[in-house]
Amino acid sequence: MHVISDLISNLFEWIQSLGYFGIMIGLMMEVIPSEIVLAYGGYLVWTGDINYFGAVVFGTIGGVIAQIFVYWIGRYGGRPVLEKYGKYIFISKKHIDHSEEWFNKYGTGVIFTARFIPVVRHAISVPAGITRMPLGKFTFLTTLAVIPWSALFVYLGMTLGDKWKNIDEVAAKYTHEIILGAIALIVIYFVFKWYQSKKKRGNAA
Repeated sequence: MHVISDLISNLFEWIQSLGYFGIMIGLMMEVIPSEIVLAYGGYLVWTGDINYFGAVVFGTIGGVIAQIFVYWIGRYGGRPVLEKYGKYIFISKKHIDHSEEWFNKYGTGVIFTARFIPVVRHAISVPAGITRMPLGKFTFLTTLAVIPWSALFVYLGMTLGDKWKNIDEVAAKYTHEIILGAIALIVIYFVFKWYQSKKKRGNAA
C-alpha cells in the first residue's frame, strides 16, 4: 500500500508540473478516477498555478479523448478485449453488462445522460463502439456531458483548497442531484422515443 501511495503522490506531482496538460493526460490515462484528477485541478487553481477556465477546457479534452479511446476499443476489439483488459481502465464485466443493457434499451441518446450515472458512465462508450455509432455524434454527446462534470469537480476542488482530498464527501450531495436529473432526462427521452415509434406505426397504418 505504501508503494501505491507513493506512486499516486508522484503522479500528482507530475500533473502539477505539467499544469493544464497534466490534467488532460491524467484524465486520458484513467489511472486515477476522473473526479479526483479534476478536484486536484481545482486545487491547482486555488494555488494559482493554473486558472479555472483552462482547467475545465483541458479537463474536458482529456475526458473526451479517454472515452473515444474506449469507443475505439469497443469498435475494433469488441467486448472480449474489454472484458480482458478493461480492469486497467476501471471497467469491469458488470459495467459492460449494465452499459449494454442501457444502450439497447434507450438508444444512442443515453450517451449523454448515462455519463452522470454510476456504474454505466465509464463503460457506456463500449456499446457505442460495438454498434459503430457515428464517431462525430458520439464525440458531440460525450463533450456535452463532460463539460458540466469537469466544471463541477474543478470548482469543488478549487473551493476546498488544500482539503481537496475530501472531494468524495463534499461532492456526494451534488452527484445525488445530478443522478436524479439524469434519470429524469432518460425517462423523458424514453417517453419521447416511445411516442415517436407509436406515431410512426400510426402513420404506417
